[in-house]
Amino acid sequence: MTMHITGTREDWLKARLDLLEAEKEFTRRGDELAQRRQALPWVRVDKAYRFDTEDGPATLPDLFKGRSQLLVYHFMFGPDFQAGCPSCSMIADGFNGFQVHLANHDVMLWAVSRAPLAKLKAYKARMGWTFPWASSASSDFNFDYEVAITEAQQRQGGTEYNYRTSPPLGASDVPAMVAEIAAGAGTDGATFMRDRPGMSAFILEDGVVYHTYSSYARGLDGLWGAYQWLDRAPKGRNEQGVWWRRHDEYGMR
Repeated sequence: MTMHITGTREDWLKARLDLLEAEKEFTRRGDELAQRRQALPWVRVDKAYRFDTEDGPATLPDLFKGRSQLLVYHFMFGPDFQAGCPSCSMIADGFNGFQVHLANHDVMLWAVSRAPLAKLKAYKARMGWTFPWASSASSDFNFDYEVAITEAQQRQGGTEYNYRTSPPLGASDVPAMVAEIAAGAGTDGATFMRDRPGMSAFILEDGVVYHTYSSYARGLDGLWGAYQWLDRAPKGRNEQGVWWRRHDEYGMR
């Protein structure tokens, strides 16, 4: 027997109209936040970054592919991982559908990871993905945009992530949930945590690249398409531990 409140259609409609006002306010607030993102100062990128892509070596301006805007998803796939992060994989499952629309609206979407290109290509083929994915293994790109740290930095602490200073991390400090996800990527928790999720935005104007925005951690919730649907389902996210898998792994347990 359900323990949730029940009522008549009239009860539901009254509550729904009250909720609608809150949803409209949330939408208006989201529009305001989007405008504030776009109003952030642009920071000129003078450093030369090198990427390995399926079309050969590339620079940051090359990733724009003739567009003026570039969105980068910092996909957690470190050099020592055996597979991409399961969480990032769930997010990236949505990229195939909308990246073509972005590309035809003056915006290129790329995933970028530190793993070598051969690993990225093999994993991309396994997942059936078609969006562009570059390796930043030969540059400081991930480190400069605060989505990667060295083992020494991890032990020492003091690096920045999500605009906060990270404390020192030892092997015993890895949360159990993180260790479980790390195992799904074929690595240990500490190694896994040396790569971090995030997204960054850039613009190319008059031959100059500018960094315009970056977001990390829960700031990526809006990009995690499945959660947007779950937030509208009767039981919401209804999470108990790590429930998600790569899309080709459901039914394996």
